[in-house]
Amino acid sequence: MVQTERGRVATVFLNDPERRNPLSPEMVGGLLEALEALEADPGVRVVVLTGKGRAFSAGADLAFLEKVTELGAEENYRHSLSLMRLFHRLYTFPKPTVAAVNGPAVAGGAGLALASDLVVMDEEAQMGFTEVRIGFVAALVSVLLTRAVGEKVAKDLLLTGRLLGAEEAKALGLVNRLAAPGKALEEARALAEEVAANAPTSLRLTKELLLALPGMGLEEGFRLAALANAWVRETGDLKEGIRAFFERRKPRF
Repeated sequence: MVQTERGRVATVFLNDPERRNPLSPEMVGGLLEALEALEADPGVRVVVLTGKGRAFSAGADLAFLEKVTELGAEENYRHSLSLMRLFHRLYTFPKPTVAAVNGPAVAGGAGLALASDLVVMDEEAQMGFTEVRIGFVAALVSVLLTRAVGEKVAKDLLLTGRLLGAEEAKALGLVNRLAAPGKALEEARALAEEVAANAPTSLRLTKELLLALPGMGLEEGFRLAALANAWVRETGDLKEGIRAFFERRKPRF
């Protein structure tokens, strides 16, 4: 269900193309395992996430969805928790992540893109939060969506369940860059290499700050930022960066 290619920029493929890469229990488990392994690999600086075939992820697994109303509350809750863990794991992953949206990203599939740090989207792809169309609720995804676009835009997207084209998705801030048809993965890898050239310590600390600051007041946020500013001055990455600047060469992080 999940295929991983290692390197400084690692690529994780959702690998169920015939079914448009749904978030089946097996897919969710495979993604969690892949992220665990990539975090532990010191050679991996950035992770790219994409789908095999013509879709990024169509969201719900139809085979699972067909029986979901017949499952007990306990089993449904277990499934919801595993999906929650995946979104949370990806959103808080200590290394930068880039989603290459190579095709439709719908419902939970759109949630995977939102949970990534950066998103590159094929200009012919679509994204949508369509749960209300079948009587579902985009509950977990709404946590990510409101952080990304704010309450009013989230209400529009969640209550209508409409599909967005790539241009609108970018205009709303859901997507960072658009790619020519068939080039999303190539563009995402190029962006990932750009990020991977930066200091690993700085990247990790920046991600930690960005996770914490939205929930803080002004004074608390500034105090945390001051601590981060002071702490990073003691790191080897900064020493190498300053040395490289004065020696007029690229730093070797």
